[in-house]
Amino acid sequence: MPRLKSISGDELVKFFTSHGFLVLNQHGSHIKLRCVVDDRKQTLIIPNHTPLRTGTLRAIYIQALAYMPDDVLRAYFYMK
Repeated sequence: MPRLKSISGDELVKFFTSHGFLVLNQHGSHIKLRCVVDDRKQTLIIPNHTPLRTGTLRAIYIQALAYMPDDVLRAYFYMK
């Protein structure tokens, strides 16, 4: 399996906002993103840390699979 890239929370927020998510609010260093799909609210919480730890990135990747296609996420999260 390929390795995860080193990504900051700020970069992830930019990626998700370019794919339809909106910044809902920020509490401390955690940014809440929201997208409405089929009249359901989809929420992601992104820690604004540089860089994000591997386990955190993997958890965000798995959670985002419910909202976005795997090929789009894999291209951004994993090294080629």
